[in-house]
Amino acid sequence: MAVERSFDRVAFDQGTAAWHDWRKQGIGASDAPTIMGENPFSTLGGLLEQKLAAVRTNFETPSMALGVKLEPEARHAYCLHVGADVEPACVQSTQHTWMRASLDGLSADGERVVEIKCGRAAYWRTAKTQRPPSYYMGQLQHILAVTGLPTIDFVCHFPMKTPIFLTVERDEVYIEKLIRAEEKFWSLVLELRAAQEPMRAAA
Repeated sequence: MAVERSFDRVAFDQGTAAWHDWRKQGIGASDAPTIMGENPFSTLGGLLEQKLAAVRTNFETPSMALGVKLEPEARHAYCLHVGADVEPACVQSTQHTWMRASLDGLSADGERVVEIKCGRAAYWRTAKTQRPPSYYMGQLQHILAVTGLPTIDFVCHFPMKTPIFLTVERDEVYIEKLIRAEEKFWSLVLELRAAQEPMRAAA
């Protein structure tokens, strides 16, 4: 099935300074659950502080570091499972340029996208319910909003466990609410940044 392209690929290597700066100039998929009030580990105020901070700070928990380490292994297992190759990619919406996504895997033709989670808690919850944890809903639907794709594959991987492969469908009603909430949040970020400029110039 032909895919209506709604995104551009951007040439950033994830984890680099340029990538961090690009993410700060918009809303990424991992920001979406916080904006939607679904992330129990992050607050809207905390996310706003990150977007407004003049200096970028690197913060990586042990679980985040483990996820980065295990992701290539999980992506390889996924590629074998679906019989298609995907590679990490950074994409940006052509309709809402402030909407960005750093993808764990995107096929060369842009028709297949995957989100990978390698945490113990995520694996346990997904194995129990056979659906992604609810606090990833915003992230998954944000990616679908950016790419225009009808589905996203969700992979849970943890050492010594059988990988879990699920497919999540696009939810147009949710995406409409998501875009409104993100647009409102991004407008606030820009407004507060503009208010900061005179103070920074005077400092």
